[in-house]
Amino acid sequence: MRKTTYSGIFLASALVTVFATSLTPAFAADPTGDWRVQDGVADIRVAECNGSMWGVVVWEKVPGGHDKNNPDVSKQNRPTLGMPVLLDMKKTPGVDQWEGQVYNAKDGQTYSSKIKPIGSDQLEIQGCVLGFLCGGETWTRVAGPIPSSPANSMTKGAAKATGAPPRTAAAAPKAGAAKTVGQNHAAAGQNHAAAGPTDTVGDICLIPDIARFAH
Repeated sequence: MRKTTYSGIFLASALVTVFATSLTPAFAADPTGDWRVQDGVADIRVAECNGSMWGVVVWEKVPGGHDKNNPDVSKQNRPTLGMPVLLDMKKTPGVDQWEGQVYNAKDGQTYSSKIKPIGSDQLEIQGCVLGFLCGGETWTRVAGPIPSSPANSMTKGAAKATGAPPRTAAAAPKAGAAKTVGQNHAAAGQNHAAAGPTDTVGDICLIPDIARFAH
């Protein structure tokens, strides 16, 4: 009887472990949402735009920054708020990891990069210069995850890329569309207090620098 009881306890424990393990990765492996960078000076919104992950600055500790170190002189006056920093990151097959590029506004350079969720509240960023001089940091979640952008359905072949049927209700964005999407995110409880009451960035997939590549 005692042996049977122990066997039952062991089986129940194993089932609980398997069940918990099967539930956790679905959220833990989602890199979308708003993330506070390691030194706390900015928040980055990560979203999926037509099958790739992109990240954009959506909050700054010191407002009014500009991309002054960009080697492209025409971009040195662009605001850092709304600026893409994680670029066209693709899912690594079989691994909860995305690979692409990261733009570092501190030196105006773009590096090969990987992002990897660590649990549900941290995102590990790694960047390398030509495969060496690798470094990284860990970001902390402040909001999210966020749903797939309605803008994805405007892309030809988006359904094939994402494996989901197109959203027939979606239409070409009108003026102010990004603001509307941002308000929807706030209504869903995905706007964090640090960003203030107004989300001026909204759906990052509608940002021209991203839409030009993703769409």
